[in-house]
Amino acid sequence: MAKILVVDDEEDLEVLVKQKFRRKIRENVYEFVFARNGEEALQKVKEHPDLDIILSDINMPVMDGLTLLGHLPEANPMLKAVVVSAYGDMQNIRMAMNRGAFDFICKPVDFEDLDVTMQKTIDHVKQLQQTIKAIKENNILKMYVDENVLNFMTHKEFESSLLKNEVLNATVLFVDVCGFTSITEQIPANTVVTLLNGLFDKIVKEIIAQGGHVDKFMGDAVMAVFRGDYHLDRAIDAALTIRNQLSDAEEINTGNHQYKPQVSIGINTGEMVSGNIGSASLKRLDYTVIGDVVNLAQRLQSTAKAGQILINEDTYQKAKSSFSCQKIGEVTLKNKARPVMVYEVLE
Repeated sequence: MAKILVVDDEEDLEVLVKQKFRRKIRENVYEFVFARNGEEALQKVKEHPDLDIILSDINMPVMDGLTLLGHLPEANPMLKAVVVSAYGDMQNIRMAMNRGAFDFICKPVDFEDLDVTMQKTIDHVKQLQQTIKAIKENNILKMYVDENVLNFMTHKEFESSLLKNEVLNATVLFVDVCGFTSITEQIPANTVVTLLNGLFDKIVKEIIAQGGHVDKFMGDAVMAVFRGDYHLDRAIDAALTIRNQLSDAEEINTGNHQYKPQVSIGINTGEMVSGNIGSASLKRLDYTVIGDVVNLAQRLQSTAKAGQILINEDTYQKAKSSFSCQKIGEVTLKNKARPVMVYEVLE
């Protein structure tokens, strides 16, 4: 359905429009909104952001049609205007076109010609809207997807590759921003998001610097996966840098509230399944890793206190020659039948 604003100080035109297009109005092809002058039209543009086109007279009180044309780019740059006026001399036509009119129709109105012109203008606007939407989606995609992946997505093997799953040996890192939930009820939503995104930026930069891959954001936590040579060492290096950077960061003042950013971290290494997990019927799949190694890393993170990096016995045996660790002792973790021996990575 197309939404059309008709701007004319003649009440008869509103009646004629409703009569001539009654069938298309009834069939939800057209929806009309009416204004008596340019100033009222600008108000209607604010009230109806989903307008597609404008049909506007030139000679009107308060604000004329030519002045209205000059304000439209600022009010709604996607709107296209067709001037419908008895002043059909070349000077007025040129002035209207120079101010951005898409077309010009002379009164008395030939409604068949008007219908064709409206449809042509609507088609043009819809194409613009689709183009803008595609550009936005493409830019959003570029924000989250590597250029090589985008190029790969254009090839036929992309679709078949989505179905491939594999078992791999890797390290999983869970980083939680401590105490953040408690301040979300005390400061405005925009401030919450800006603050959290700023902290995530610092965390992500260190993960990427160590060759890690950010798997997902979960509330105020980050899950990352490290693959390849020395994946455990690189994950622990990233964790240490993240912890130290945030512990050295200055206290954040948000209005009447102060917040000192800290993180709790869980790390585990071993075999895990990598693949597309989700609902095929909803077409929502998440390329991620799953398995006991991943679950245990998350449990370790949930057990860690602010500033702690926790690992289990197996990970400790692999990391102790490169990192200084301290035994915490056995802890009971969710969904684990037996207590798990836990170590804290110090440096």
